[in-house]
Amino acid sequence: MARNTYYAPKGGLPPQTQLIHDRAVFTEAYAVIPKGVMSDIVTSFLPFWDETRLWVIARPMSGFSETFSHYIMEVSPNGGSEKPELDPGAEGVIFIVEGEMTLTLEGKEHHMELGGYAYLPPGAKWTVKNNSAAPVRFHWLRKAYEYVDGIDVPEAFVTNENDIAPTSMPDTNDVWATTRFTDPTDLRHDMHVNIVTFQSGGVIPFDETHVMEHGLYVLEGKAVYHLNQDWVEVEAGDYMWLRAFCPQACYAAGPSRFRYLLYKDVNRHMVLNPSPAYRGNRR
Repeated sequence: MARNTYYAPKGGLPPQTQLIHDRAVFTEAYAVIPKGVMSDIVTSFLPFWDETRLWVIARPMSGFSETFSHYIMEVSPNGGSEKPELDPGAEGVIFIVEGEMTLTLEGKEHHMELGGYAYLPPGAKWTVKNNSAAPVRFHWLRKAYEYVDGIDVPEAFVTNENDIAPTSMPDTNDVWATTRFTDPTDLRHDMHVNIVTFQSGGVIPFDETHVMEHGLYVLEGKAVYHLNQDWVEVEAGDYMWLRAFCPQACYAAGPSRFRYLLYKDVNRHMVLNPSPAYRGNRR
């Protein structure tokens, strides 16, 4: 099995001699945020997080993708948070791409390192501490959990990508596989955050056009994506943010495998009344 590697942004600023134009694009159907955009001047900070900065690469926006936010967190040594999530209705996923940290979840400590994955249900009690001598960088995806009468909220869990066997997609000769951290048929979950892997030369052989919104962070390799009617080159460190029904296909054209972290919303009825009052009473 190939060793898993993950790209993580380091910040900094490009030199004054660099050309201004890059591959960044924001359209009605999709956005591409190249890795070079994730510099020091676009970082943010959060309440109750010490020695921490982050890149916000997706947030709910009216008329675009509306279900989730996506952060890349950078926690320096001795940093972390005793009060990380301020929204009691938010669920989350953490995925470690560099370094290590201690996640204390419902009173139990978990040592998380490269490839570490945690699901945090709404209302979970958790803290983060970087006790190492180097920064830890991880993805944190957040979504307002959609409660359904008669269906329990999922329990929290911590695992590692290396402990989960990828599932090959049908009729692909193992060139396209998905590492699934939750059972797709488990209706307690209203979002999936998976890892998709293409071997070199692998393709999505048709323009997928579906209701799920997507956030795709390229962890490794490079490829060309067909988004709406455009061909877009992407590489490790780039991010794609796709609106519902944006046509999408992929060709892993690089010399090595192509992998990305994928968010999608699943397993719920479509909201027919989008008013804030209605959304606030969906439990």
